[in-house]
Amino acid sequence: MLETIGDIWEYADRGCIVVITTNGSLTPDGRAVLGRGIAKQAAVYFPGLAEKLGRRLAEHGNHVLDLGCGIVSFPVEETAWSQPDLRIIANSAEELRRLADRSGWDRIVVPRPGCGGGGLAWKDVQPLLEPWFDERFTVIRSIS
Repeated sequence: MLETIGDIWEYADRGCIVVITTNGSLTPDGRAVLGRGIAKQAAVYFPGLAEKLGRRLAEHGNHVLDLGCGIVSFPVEETAWSQPDLRIIANSAEELRRLADRSGWDRIVVPRPGCGGGGLAWKDVQPLLEPWFDERFTVIRSIS
């Protein structure tokens, strides 16, 4: 696992898989709740993403999901109103690794899960990712 500081969206332009941290909440009309952080940014960059993720969540549950366009969801919490959960993050890391292996991805960029608006400490999250993230994975800390 590599680590860097920067703007995750610059990597999308380079053909990397960009991971967005998510939750399992849906609005009454079936859209995923992409309320803050990288998920909120992704909703602006990719119109229709909330609807697409909402359909996938309804069908498959709160799991790592390939949303197309080089975007992958990474659950960190059960709902948009709950706190990030280290168990969910560990499970998502394993699911992401398995999806990357099946899909043949060679460059995956992941924000520090649960560490931005979620308030978790990187020192607590990093050990959960290390068993699953090899040299294909870059964990990025936002510039701001």
